[in-house]
Amino acid sequence: MPEHVEVRLADDVRLHVEASGPVDAEVTAVLLHGWTLDGRSWHRQLAELRERFGDRVRVVTYDARGHGRSGCMALRTATLAQLGDDLAAVLDAVAPAGPVVLVGHSMGGMTIMEYAHRHPGHFAARAAGLVFVSTTAEGHTHTVYGLSPRIARLIRLAETTGAGVLARCGAWRPPRALLRALRPSIRWMLFGDRCDPTDIRLVTSAVARATLRSIGGFRASIGAQHRLDTLAALAHLPAAALVGDRDRLTPPPCAESIAAALPATELTVCPGAGHMLMMERPAQVNAALTGVLDRVLAGAREASTRP
Repeated sequence: MPEHVEVRLADDVRLHVEASGPVDAEVTAVLLHGWTLDGRSWHRQLAELRERFGDRVRVVTYDARGHGRSGCMALRTATLAQLGDDLAAVLDAVAPAGPVVLVGHSMGGMTIMEYAHRHPGHFAARAAGLVFVSTTAEGHTHTVYGLSPRIARLIRLAETTGAGVLARCGAWRPPRALLRALRPSIRWMLFGDRCDPTDIRLVTSAVARATLRSIGGFRASIGAQHRLDTLAALAHLPAAALVGDRDRLTPPPCAESIAAALPATELTVCPGAGHMLMMERPAQVNAALTGVLDRVLAGAREASTRP
């Protein structure tokens, strides 16, 4: 069973963290969820990692500030920059030593980039591998929701305006009855050709746990971030990038630009899949993640045998 840890940050926000495996494991894998979701997003990866690697890999997930079981925060801290700082603090608290493989879905991938940008020394000392799932380094540059550019601009305008309103609603959470009514829209936006009913229920449950401040507050930062230059400096790390060809939020050009910035990255495009790739195509995500972990573990063993 995973251990439950509360990490209290410098601004007194508490983060709900779950970890399994020994603190002195050979490698720690940290899995970061997307916007309005929580650590449960990775349930199909957690089981695979425990079965495949046992105590060799410590696995950490946590709910970002304003999400899941973590605490709410001041609106001014609803930024990717703050999430990058939070990641550094979580590593210090629950994985203070040894190599780390960082795995990010959507906003979680952008958090990794922000951590690398804001804490380059810390990142260089800890990060040994990267996995980017349905994410982008170019804000909303490629986001057209699978629609015509003109309609996409109208949707983005409405979304941005609505986000500003929600951001001022504080720690309130979306009414579950409303989310049940919106489930078909959530399914269309986040999933591709196939959707397991348990997955759409889990996603709806996660959105219901996110504060309105986090749902609205992070939108501006997510749309504005550009970190391709930061990625270009990380080309020496084992890495993988995955995307679904039906992803309406971070379509294939997002993953392609990440792979171009990291030339050694293994790029996987999953036909018929949408934005929730770790649920829709767990076998492909697990294969990419275990592939990076295998390379990092081999490198760690080689380093330990050097005189």
